[in-house]
Amino acid sequence: MSTTETLLPDLAPLPIAARRRWMPLAVVLAGTFMVILDFFIVNVALPSMQARLHASSGAIEWVVAGYAMACAVLLITAGRAGDRFGRRRAFCAGLALFTLASAACGLAPDATVLVIARVAQGAGGALLMPNVLAIINVTYEGAQRVRALSAYGMVMGVAAAGGQIIGGGLVAVDPAGLGWRSCFLINLPIGLAALLSAPRAVAESRDERATEIDLAGTALITAALLAVVLPLVQGRQYGWPAWTWVSLALSPALVASFVLQQRARARRGGAPLIDLSLFARRAFSAGLLAQVVFWAGQASFFLVLALYLQQGRGLSALKAGLVFTILAAAYLAASLGAPALAVRHGRRVLGLAALVLACGHLALFGAVSELGTGGSLLALVPGLALVGAGMGLAITPLVTIILGAAPVEQAGEASGILSTVQNVGNAIGVAVIGAVFFGAVHAGVASAFRDSVAVLAGLLLAVALISRLLPAPEARA
Repeated sequence: MSTTETLLPDLAPLPIAARRRWMPLAVVLAGTFMVILDFFIVNVALPSMQARLHASSGAIEWVVAGYAMACAVLLITAGRAGDRFGRRRAFCAGLALFTLASAACGLAPDATVLVIARVAQGAGGALLMPNVLAIINVTYEGAQRVRALSAYGMVMGVAAAGGQIIGGGLVAVDPAGLGWRSCFLINLPIGLAALLSAPRAVAESRDERATEIDLAGTALITAALLAVVLPLVQGRQYGWPAWTWVSLALSPALVASFVLQQRARARRGGAPLIDLSLFARRAFSAGLLAQVVFWAGQASFFLVLALYLQQGRGLSALKAGLVFTILAAAYLAASLGAPALAVRHGRRVLGLAALVLACGHLALFGAVSELGTGGSLLALVPGLALVGAGMGLAITPLVTIILGAAPVEQAGEASGILSTVQNVGNAIGVAVIGAVFFGAVHAGVASAFRDSVAVLAGLLLAVALISRLLPAPEARA
């Protein structure tokens, strides 16, 4: 019997007595849901925030940018900290910080406090996210791990698409007169419930070989990531001033310095922040390349779709959010079948998912070319459904292949790298697709959206080609 055949039976429904096995997953996915939700939920609440706090446009931009940057630059260090001090401990610390920062966001008296609280939220998310993947990686094996990672991907997609719906609904309903503040305060019951459950549900794990944190390496990789992420996040809003290009030009030198420092530390017998031998594994390095290109098309697509629906078609925040339910439903349906497909076909599923996504973008290109900003929204349904299905099919095989290439004892380190690459991909995508959209918006929002999805289709075709570099299922087995 093949390895695949022995794994597949585990995908059948579990007996009731075995369901406790999935309690750790429920706890860590609650944290995942909050972190991803807060990346997207603020989009529809920004106008209300600016009006209520009398904030400048720059301050409002930092509400988004501060969260993204703090999360991106701290992920690798957070994964390493989990390996050394305990992954459950790091997860709980991140969850506690994120929950407290959410309360601070919801109670912020002015824009300055809100920005500081958002940076703290990002730091909490950075500490939480890589340890979610690490806990999954060390808790589950074989097809159960694939099922757990599929649930992880499903939660990410639902939180991303649902962020627009939930945010629009909360702003429209205005519960207890809280307005935009409810978008942050909604995290409190979720965070507290997960914090109370984690000590009982999640077993502690760590890498017994882990030593002290490499402070010099941490400083270098943080500087390198900031040199890339900061100009990408802020460049377009400020018209790409000289400092953004200087920062981007310095980033390769900082990365090279980090690699040299890591090699020197390893030669001296120290513990580097990143084990560079991971990148010698083709599944890991090629998977990370696919990861950055894939995620460059996700946050950017949500951004331009929201702009098209609200600015182009004049939909309210709530109605625009409801359009995202089409995408979310297709994502959920595809995610349910992703585990079995990932076990059977590995990289082929990723290639197929990328092609489905590309077809979805091309379908939207055709619909918007025909209708502009008028006509029935039903014309968008086929494209949105294909985009959601492609996303649902892609995340499980991508994460499974990358984490499967790393030894279990290095789960935190590999998860930190994977999550970092995802965030950097998001930043690159928002910068590139944002430049395409706003560069073409003078010709109309419909034209700008059409150009954006054409570029996104090209990115997904690149992912399909990169997937051919990944090892076949037989090689992975």
